[in-house]
Amino acid sequence: MGKLLIIGCGGVAQVAITKCCQNSKTFSEICVASRTKSKCDALKEKLQKTTETVITTAQVDADKTEEVIALIKEYQPDAVLNVALPYQDLTIMDACLACKVDYIDTANYEPEDTDDKEWREIYEKRCKEAGFTAYFDYSWQWAYQEKFKEAKITALLGSGFDPGVTSVFSAYALKHYFDEIETIDILDCNGGDHGYPFATNFNPEINLREVSANGSYWENGHWVETKPMEIKREYNFPQVGEKDMYLLHHEEIESLAKNIPGVKRIRFFMTFGQSYLTHMKCLENVGMLSTSPIEFEGKEIVPIQFLKALLPDPATLGPRTVGKTNIGCIFTGKKDGKEKTIYIYNVCDHQECYKEVGSQAISYTTGVPAMIGAAMIVNKIWDKDGVFNIEEFDPDPFMEMLNEYGLPWVVEENPEVVR
Repeated sequence: MGKLLIIGCGGVAQVAITKCCQNSKTFSEICVASRTKSKCDALKEKLQKTTETVITTAQVDADKTEEVIALIKEYQPDAVLNVALPYQDLTIMDACLACKVDYIDTANYEPEDTDDKEWREIYEKRCKEAGFTAYFDYSWQWAYQEKFKEAKITALLGSGFDPGVTSVFSAYALKHYFDEIETIDILDCNGGDHGYPFATNFNPEINLREVSANGSYWENGHWVETKPMEIKREYNFPQVGEKDMYLLHHEEIESLAKNIPGVKRIRFFMTFGQSYLTHMKCLENVGMLSTSPIEFEGKEIVPIQFLKALLPDPATLGPRTVGKTNIGCIFTGKKDGKEKTIYIYNVCDHQECYKEVGSQAISYTTGVPAMIGAAMIVNKIWDKDGVFNIEEFDPDPFMEMLNEYGLPWVVEENPEVVR
């Protein structure tokens, strides 16, 4: 029985909160906090009669560490689940350090302002040394390792689906199926259709920045960088069908390269339809994906934030999205001296998710693992001092909870591989 402070009340957060309420044996109390308290209050009203979990709400600006510290001191949680924006990872980690409370998130830190001089200097140094130019990486959070260790608290990074479940799949494959893993291909397929000409399935700022950036993959001990959408493959996904997918940079490549010993290559592919790519390219060409502030009619605006205000809210896509997702990993390697290939994946139905929690499958597949990661920490099933990626813990209890809470997985032997 534990108390969890949940920061954020967007689409993913609402799934995580709902799932916490389904797991009252772990989460006897939760506090839902956001900049917009009315959203928290509305969710509380919806859920409180359905659960034994006691729900409270609070207003907090997660950009301000002192506000998060004050809330933690007032609520006294056993852990803090960060399902706000990646921009706020460091301020929330600072607050957890100050209060000596465990921390969980779903995505690694990236800056809101990529023109910030201090950040830019560190970023450009990393680009030269590491060899990839993505605006997000784990170095900022890994730098907290000794501080969290000294404070005797845990930071669990990347407890979403990718990163998150795909990382746990990797640890599970290494533990049960391989003596050594040689290659990992992470495949993220969304076969859903929401009916809009253009919309993003999660926060547009994060989604569009990620997709329009250079791709990269890990091979033979170093990064290989590609142009945006340069590498395209086709794959026939179980229960979804044939889809075009494109190589992207993704943060779990960085942590898996560090934590899966001897891995020779890691790639990440995501499916996109041609309409999405055409719209995105047009928006990029006219500057709407820029994070740099501009003057407009005497006011300063950030183009991609203005675009976000124009696009459909991902949290509203649930009732109109049909189809399925298939997300998983194809592993090649050796077991008992013999070559082996397996594919571990989950298939999730958009409409089934909506019936259960009022959300489309993209938010569902991230929100469920966020709850499970928090449960691992609150129940002390995973209990190490310091900063850790999710694949650094025993995968078995997490995999069991995936089956229990709506994300059942399949292990397919000898699947089609990605060439």
